[in-house]
Amino acid sequence: MKFIPNKKEALLFICMIAGHFLFAQIDKEATKETKALYRNLKIISKKNILFGHQHALEYGHGWSNEVDRSDVKSVTGSHPAVVGIDFSGFSGHSKEEIAKTAAILKENVIATYERGGITTVSWHFRNPVSNEGFYWKDSSSVAAMAFIKPGGSHHEEYKTILKTIADFAHSVKGKDGTLAPMIFRPFHEFDGDWFWWGKKYTSREDFIAVWQFTVAYLRDTLQVHNFIYAFSPDTRFNSEAEYIERYPGDNFVDMFGLDDYGDFGRDGKYDVEAGLHRLSIISALAIKKKKLAAFTETGLESIPDANWWTQTLLKTLKSKNLQLAYVLVWRNDATSPTHFYAPFPGQVSVPDFINFYNDPFTLFEKDVVHVYGKSFKIR
Repeated sequence: MKFIPNKKEALLFICMIAGHFLFAQIDKEATKETKALYRNLKIISKKNILFGHQHALEYGHGWSNEVDRSDVKSVTGSHPAVVGIDFSGFSGHSKEEIAKTAAILKENVIATYERGGITTVSWHFRNPVSNEGFYWKDSSSVAAMAFIKPGGSHHEEYKTILKTIADFAHSVKGKDGTLAPMIFRPFHEFDGDWFWWGKKYTSREDFIAVWQFTVAYLRDTLQVHNFIYAFSPDTRFNSEAEYIERYPGDNFVDMFGLDDYGDFGRDGKYDVEAGLHRLSIISALAIKKKKLAAFTETGLESIPDANWWTQTLLKTLKSKNLQLAYVLVWRNDATSPTHFYAPFPGQVSVPDFINFYNDPFTLFEKDVVHVYGKSFKIR
């Protein structure tokens, strides 16, 4: 016999369906590919994790600007699944310099998209008020968030900067004409005091006002529909309440992130249990709110611990049924002999990294197929 619900039962069913999707992806007009990426990242996070590397294809240990090269590929045969770029060059420079930067990044993003990889974007935002760098300097920096928020003296300038970002987002089209989705991660590590947008220099109200305006202006006014928005503090929280102290709301965040170097060996100090606790908080929050979570930055500079990949990072990622879409380690500088976070041929941690790579739990670029479509699968 066919079941025909009464009005009360039908209403309950509708509420259940609405509740399932409530507060999921914040851009209801997101491109088909961006929606698919969001959905597939959620699927991945339940049983696997993608590996990412910042600036992986722009330069590496002892090289720069070489086609289809990354240190990760030189070691494993595959690029990282997630490639980090930065919008730092999109303001505070001449129009010519900005255009040149955009052209280089455009080529990078499209190439990654065509290969089936994923781009995540950090933003080391030059201070638009003092026209200095992104780091806070006690002698000269300006607490600029109050000035770029709606009604602030530099708000129109900020809108112009966001227009540059929107123009870039609209430009990254694959061969089939579709836009490459990107995970956009503005104002990262905002709970620290090393960036001008840090907690020490910005009220909670101003931070939330700028974040909400940034998302709404890009999404609703400038019609950017290929961004997934990530919220990522550093480690100055030990509870969900502390984590969301500056949270701008469910309509303005797609992904909960964490940047954590301190618990994973920085300066020779390990507190992996503390790191795992923090990752557990963002994983649980994403499950509760039907959003994504990711380990948005980590790593061990110079990787002196030969077994760090499997004995520290992988062990942590496999603990407590964490649901994290990806883990990203920081860049490999082209000229510094010590500033690197992923191995390159001959580096001491290469054998362990290959074990990390071969573990069924970790996914690299060649392991994922059709991540931007309904036919997504893992090799």
